[in-house]
Amino acid sequence: MKWGVVCLPLILAVGGCASVSEINETLPTMSVISGKKPHEYAQCLADKLANSRGALQMQPHKEGVRVIVPGKFSTGAAAVFDIEDRSGGSSIKLHERMSNVPIRPRDVQNAANACISG
Repeated sequence: MKWGVVCLPLILAVGGCASVSEINETLPTMSVISGKKPHEYAQCLADKLANSRGALQMQPHKEGVRVIVPGKFSTGAAAVFDIEDRSGGSSIKLHERMSNVPIRPRDVQNAANACISG
C-alpha cells in the first residue's frame, strides 16, 4: 500500500475543521502576560509563523487583538490568540483546535513562547 493511501485519510480526519467560536470554547493551552503591547505581540507571531502557517488574520477584540492562525493542512482555524491590553503590556490566551492531541505541530506554541519577552 502506498503511504498516501494510508496517511492522507488519517491527516484529513485529524485535521478537521473548527470555527473560531468552537476553538475558543476549549480550555486555553497557554495563559501568560507579556511586556509587549497587543499589536507588537501579534506582529511577532506573524513574523515567527510566516513560513509555517502563512498569513494570520488579525481582528480588533475587546481591548486588544484576536489573532487567528490557519491550519497547516486545512483552510480552517487551528489556533486563536486573544491578546488584551493591560498596563505595561498584554495578557495572552492561546486556544488550540487539537489541544488534546500530543503529537500536534508545535510551531504555534514555540512562536507564542518566543514572542513573550523582548
